[in-house]
Amino acid sequence: MHVDEEWAKQISELLSREVSEFYKRKKVKMDISDYQKKAITTAIYPKANKIIYPALGLAGEAGEVADKVKKIIRDNNDTDEMKQNIAAEIGDVLWYCAVLAHDLGFDLAQIADSNLQKLADRQQRGVLQGSGDTR
Repeated sequence: MHVDEEWAKQISELLSREVSEFYKRKKVKMDISDYQKKAITTAIYPKANKIIYPALGLAGEAGEVADKVKKIIRDNNDTDEMKQNIAAEIGDVLWYCAVLAHDLGFDLAQIADSNLQKLADRQQRGVLQGSGDTR
């Protein structure tokens, strides 16, 4: 490997570790409803396409998450940098979820709470595993 390439690789690895450590120390706490309100302020798309635009964006970003996870498996590459890349894509998924929920008239916190209640109920009834929306 050329000296400049080796140096660049070392700098990249150092920055990756520093960013990872920063986020471990940061311990951000944000209310999901506040996140949704802030996300909506950055939603720029034709209102005639509300619901469909964020739904398609959500599908695309979820695909990007899946693609990066696939590359972890294919390349046996579960580095902190790769994990951070996936986390960034999850952030994009979260943004689209927040905006889509808003376009549908729902508060993201209500959706999250309802989902946890549904899962707790399924767990209590012993049907957490399996398939079907009405189990």
